Amino acid sequence: MTFVVTNRMECLFQRCHKEAALHSVCRSVLPVSCVLLVLCVSMYPALWSIGVQLRSAFTGSYIPGHHSVLLVNSPTEQAARDIGRYYWKGEIQDASEILMLVKTKTSRIQQVIEYVRSVHPYANPEVLSFPVEDGNLAYMKWMDEAIPDD
Repeated sequence: MTFVVTNRMECLFQRCHKEAALHSVCRSVLPVSCVLLVLCVSMYPALWSIGVQLRSAFTGSYIPGHHSVLLVNSPTEQAARDIGRYYWKGEIQDASEILMLVKTKTSRIQQVIEYVRSVHPYANPEVLSFPVEDGNLAYMKWMDEAIPDD
């Protein structure tokens, strides 16, 4: 009978020991998890930026949203020239340019860019794309009819 009681005591002791060890591990994992979560959340912008740069470097691709275009009104043509100066090959340029608006389907943008690059006099022409979020429905239906699919 003593053997049975001792055996039960050993089982109970082992069980309590395992539960205490598990509780101890859980108590230490929780603070570490919280610290890691706070670090990840606080470092997200920097990590995202590094990821964008690495992806761009390895794939040679562009990440949407990295650049912006501003629409600026100007009271005079001279003021527009003053604002519109830019650097090219180490020199300030103030060439007069004409802004052309080209409308096409999103699926055809790369074809338009390739065409512009083939006929444009600049080595690096400015071609930017903006998706249309809303507009005159009748006009957009007309564009769908007028612009062939790929």
